[in-house]
Amino acid sequence: MRPFAFSSLLTSVLYATGISASTDHTDASILINEAARANNHSLLWGPYKSNLYFGVRPRIANSLSAGLMWAKVDDFGTAQQNFRHTCEQNEGMAGYGWDEYDVRKGGRETIHDAGNNLDLTIDFVKVPGGQHGGSWGFRVKGTPREDGSPDQPVSMIFYTTLEGLGELSVDMNTASSSSPLDGDLKLNGYSSELGDFSIDVTSGPDSNEYFNHDHPTYDEKPLGQGIVSSATMPQQHLWQAKGILFTQMKGEVEKTINDHGTDNPPPPAQLFTIPHVPGQGNVHMVQKVFTGPFEFDVLFSSGSASESVTSETITKELEAASLSFSQRFQEVLEPKAPFKSEEYAKFSKAMLSNLIGGVGFFHGDDVVDRSASPAYDEENEGFWEETAEARAAAQPVFEGPKDLFTCVPSRPFFPRGFLWDEGFHLMPVMEYDSDLALEIIKSWFHLMDEDGWIAREQILGLEARSKVPPEFTIQYPHYANPPTLFMALEAFMDKAKANKSHQSESLDIPDVAEGLRTATLRNPELSETYLRSFYPLMKRHYNWFRSTQRGDIKSYDREAFSTKEAYRWRGRSEQHILTSGIDDYPRAQPPHPGELHVDLISWMGMMTRTLRRIAEALGEEDDAEEFAYHENAITRNIDDLHWNEKEQTFCDATIDEFEESVHVCHKGYISIFPFLTGMLGPDSPRLKAVLDLISDPEQLWSDYGIRSLSKQDKFYGTAENYWRSPIWMPINYLVLKNLYDTAIAPGPHQEQAREMYSQLRKNLVENVFREWKKTGFAWEQYNPDTGNGQRTQHFTGWTSMVVNMMSMPDLSESANTSHDEL
Repeated sequence: MRPFAFSSLLTSVLYATGISASTDHTDASILINEAARANNHSLLWGPYKSNLYFGVRPRIANSLSAGLMWAKVDDFGTAQQNFRHTCEQNEGMAGYGWDEYDVRKGGRETIHDAGNNLDLTIDFVKVPGGQHGGSWGFRVKGTPREDGSPDQPVSMIFYTTLEGLGELSVDMNTASSSSPLDGDLKLNGYSSELGDFSIDVTSGPDSNEYFNHDHPTYDEKPLGQGIVSSATMPQQHLWQAKGILFTQMKGEVEKTINDHGTDNPPPPAQLFTIPHVPGQGNVHMVQKVFTGPFEFDVLFSSGSASESVTSETITKELEAASLSFSQRFQEVLEPKAPFKSEEYAKFSKAMLSNLIGGVGFFHGDDVVDRSASPAYDEENEGFWEETAEARAAAQPVFEGPKDLFTCVPSRPFFPRGFLWDEGFHLMPVMEYDSDLALEIIKSWFHLMDEDGWIAREQILGLEARSKVPPEFTIQYPHYANPPTLFMALEAFMDKAKANKSHQSESLDIPDVAEGLRTATLRNPELSETYLRSFYPLMKRHYNWFRSTQRGDIKSYDREAFSTKEAYRWRGRSEQHILTSGIDDYPRAQPPHPGELHVDLISWMGMMTRTLRRIAEALGEEDDAEEFAYHENAITRNIDDLHWNEKEQTFCDATIDEFEESVHVCHKGYISIFPFLTGMLGPDSPRLKAVLDLISDPEQLWSDYGIRSLSKQDKFYGTAENYWRSPIWMPINYLVLKNLYDTAIAPGPHQEQAREMYSQLRKNLVENVFREWKKTGFAWEQYNPDTGNGQRTQHFTGWTSMVVNMMSMPDLSESANTSHDEL
């Protein structure tokens, strides 16, 4: 895009978001700073409480948050256990998630709560304006399911909390202290980061039916439009909203029973209520009890915005958000043949929306073992026993607090950041909103310590730790994880390069959201600034890998092109290498300090290639030359150290009882890693064997995707069988991507790769789609014999890469593939 067009875009963006724009756009630094400010405002608010069915917060530590809880309250014995709040795997859900969601505009979430015989629709919209990230609102609609009673009582609780300095109180002009609500409720608040704000909870349309009963308690506390309870709680407990709710209910239940006795209790909907005590506090709960269909709105208005949010705003903005989402989706991720039906488009939109709708903001301290025990070097035989003893004796420390803005693998089971998952998460995000992807990468890199280490699992604060067994909360500064953020940055470079070649065609100024989604790609100066800010951190992380995960060549007289380029994962136990990400995949038995791991050297090759490309783009010629040298050495050593001629595959290496270096060959994901990471070119003499292994149905190929381990391996399907047969979407995506790259490049295996690519793409997409329709969920992995989804449900992290697969070009024989697609 020409400079004037980008300047005009920024002016419109800044105006729309309420930021005062500089009039001098000739200075690139001004453009960059203003773009960053606009981006921060656009991303400030969102459903960033990923662990909740619905929870809103800003990307500000110790600030305001809001959420929903609900339950069917028609039975004394089950009413309390029916209350929903945090996403769980075993609550009788028939599916839930975002049908459409744009992080800058909003969208629609649907929740099919079969256990409560209730369907919920939550429409969330963001309204730019003012100096504090804009305003927002959401509409809640509930409908009894067909198998439920049409007049079943449902208790809905909206709550909001305020951490840190500030104030939050009920506007007593809208709430009497002596009787429940009779109309809309307003709360007024202030914090230093948000300024003045208000929250309106509407009574909803006249069609709402409120619970009514002739028990005496209704005269004492008619539920009417709802009741509100205000309280002040210790800030460290505010995240436990469900516990606070039950504590308040307990007091009301005891009071009611004392007043009326156990022989004449009120109905459950009247009994399980909170006290009506509106006022000041840092936690406010609004309870509404409905029968039949219902609807109400919650409206947050920033005091610095020119207009308050109304119910009409939600209706208008939701329509605009849906249109914008569909247009952007169609432009960059529309499914291609053979997936060009409306059903597949709906599926793809939902998968993308759940990935982006699962982005969370996390704040808190984490637990780190900084003991630096010599045992952690893992240099002695029997090292896994020594490291276990060292971990048991260590005194971990709390570090932080820290912030992280990240996608999550699974809202019910893994609502936190995982380093090696994140690069895969960002592949669909990069296509839809590249600047969001860069914000997430920046957040991860800011967690890096001075040595270059990033903890592989981010468990920040009490709320995050509540979902993790204590033995898994400790992070170790010698533990690595696959460096997939480099993979995402390489994808960004590819997009920036493609965009630069088409800049002359991109002179139209898009709308505000589109401008913010692609501002970095549209402006080369902004793109270079981001890369320059990441570059020293990437180098530090890379050098940390090279020093802490180094393998031993010299001590065992191994012959290789380079005496330095060999690697092994630290942190392995006898049966697992959790740090590799491929936990229980068969490795050398017993473990040995002389092991070399083919997947890790392949990752190092990808890291080196990415850094070399960035150094070239930034004009860092000396660095580029050094990285090119390392890249060549790694490529040569992958062959010298890991290729097994007899088995015709790549293998890990270890040391046998005669102190000789030998290969440990288990055909599967590990043995094809040089191909997965792009380290085998189309003319590689090893490529044919890799393709044959992948395409062999007696080895890795199945009708549903590529198995993690060969059917012929003695460990196939054994023990916990986590990575010993199941189909995993991230690895299958890498297979598919590299098959595509091989299929469009001249070479002797082009036709074989094309056929494999077309069939694998069809198998993967059709199976994930079929399971989504059948169960209502995406899954962590898929069974290689049946295709059934298994393990963790609502796994809308890297399984969402099916979105990329659908949008990849069709290379089947029937396809009329254009030059532009290739």
